[in-house]
Amino acid sequence: MPEGDTVWNTARVLHRALAGATLTGSDFRVPQLATTDLTGWTVRESASRGKHLLLRLSAPDGDRRTLHSHLRMDGAWRAYAPGERWTGRPAHLIRVVLRSPGAVAVGYHLHELALVPTAEEESLVGHLGPDLLGPDWDPDEAVRRLAAQPAATVADALLDQRNLAGVGNLYKCEVLFLRGVSPWTPVGDVPDLPGTVALAQRLLAANRGRWTQSTTGSLHRGATSYVYGRRAQPCRRCGTAIRKAELGERVTYWCPACQPGPQPAG
Repeated sequence: MPEGDTVWNTARVLHRALAGATLTGSDFRVPQLATTDLTGWTVRESASRGKHLLLRLSAPDGDRRTLHSHLRMDGAWRAYAPGERWTGRPAHLIRVVLRSPGAVAVGYHLHELALVPTAEEESLVGHLGPDLLGPDWDPDEAVRRLAAQPAATVADALLDQRNLAGVGNLYKCEVLFLRGVSPWTPVGDVPDLPGTVALAQRLLAANRGRWTQSTTGSLHRGATSYVYGRRAQPCRRCGTAIRKAELGERVTYWCPACQPGPQPAG
């Protein structure tokens, strides 16, 4: 699943391509919006909220709507020049096409696609915790929400978007490694919860504006992470083999030596 910084970057791509433009056509390929026509609507801005994308539009009569989408594991938006070939994804995955005089935005395999009055955006994202990359980021509120579930494992709590919005598997694994905390540690036993939250925000912010995500400081291939994606490879600190555990669609990587504490059964 894309992390908050990837969604933030995607929102900026759409903003650069469409903001201020009047749409010359739209094509929705999902049943609930199949008859929707946004021709003549103006794109006011593209924004992100955690892992949610919000494309805000206004109609000639002043009506304001927000096109909401979620990328989940496999969604993506691409911006093309008019007449440019759409590459990178199969055509059958296209869910929406927005055309303007200067760009064409194509949404592939999008989820939770909905068009709602902008005044009602909270019905879609109001449940989210503080956005690590948002202007209203509130670390104290994020800590409060996490601490309210002391028995939850810290790995699950960091992924719960109701606590703080934007952390995915990559940052979950990397933050806990850097803090020396086992992913299976109960939230109530984490030594410095504010420090963990602050580190998560710094890592996402450091990668904002680029597509290569790095927690090590290196952008070289194979050197961008400490534990994520490095199963059976030696820990960069102690040499112990990195371990990997899978629970459904969620994956955890960790170093059992650098992250002492509870470990998964087996």
